[in-house]
Amino acid sequence: MSHDQQPNDIAIDAIPIDLEATQTGDVDLSDVPDDIESITRGLAGEQPPTNPIVVLQAARWWYLHGEGGTDPAFQWAIEWTRHLATGTPSDSERFDAFLAYLVSVGFADDRHELR
Repeated sequence: MSHDQQPNDIAIDAIPIDLEATQTGDVDLSDVPDDIESITRGLAGEQPPTNPIVVLQAARWWYLHGEGGTDPAFQWAIEWTRHLATGTPSDSERFDAFLAYLVSVGFADDRHELR
């Protein structure tokens, strides 16, 4: 554990994990670390990240702090990683749910602002 971490705030990389806030499903934009916000916005943009390790960092954060395996941001990050790894087309319905979720979290007022 680094010197900056508390017992309830752990991480395996520079992105903190708040154990008390895991899988609450109650995420607000102000709760999202800058690195994760940047990756998440990238996943919603015209040129999403192409490094699966970076995308999986975001997936991990959303899994832990969002709704677990049902979290739309987690699901889209996993779907995008699958697309990167296999080259198969991604699921457009999952992407639409992801954009709607980002609006509900506060990333934008309208899903079209995210693209």
